[in-house]
Amino acid sequence: MSNPTESSKKVEINMRLSEFEIPPMQDVLIIGRKAPIGPEAAKRMVNILSPDQYEIRKTEHPAIEAIVVRKSLLNMLPQDKLVSLVLEEGEKIANETMILKVQLNITIIVSKSIEI
Repeated sequence: MSNPTESSKKVEINMRLSEFEIPPMQDVLIIGRKAPIGPEAAKRMVNILSPDQYEIRKTEHPAIEAIVVRKSLLNMLPQDKLVSLVLEEGEKIANETMILKVQLNITIIVSKSIEI
C-alpha cells in the first residue's frame, strides 16, 4: 500500500562558467589562490553592487581559494552539495590565477502521488 504523502524531489542544475568581468553580477565567483583579487576584496566589490547578497566559502582546494556565492542559492541547495558541484566543474577550467563567474540555473522538480 502506497503512503498518500509519499513524495520525491529532483534538482536539475545547469551551470555556465566564463571569465570574470566587471560588473561581477553573477551567482558564484570562483577565486584562484593567486588571483589578482582575493575573496575578501571580491566580496567587498559585489557588496557595493548588491549589498549582503553574497557569502564567502573558503575551500581546501589546491588551486581555488574560495567561492563567493549568492546567498539565495544556499537556501535552495545544501551548502556542501553546491560548493562541491561548483568546485568539481570549476576545477576543470580554473587555475590559481583566475577568477571565474558562474551562472547557475536551478530548477527544483517536485512530484507527488496520492491515493484516490
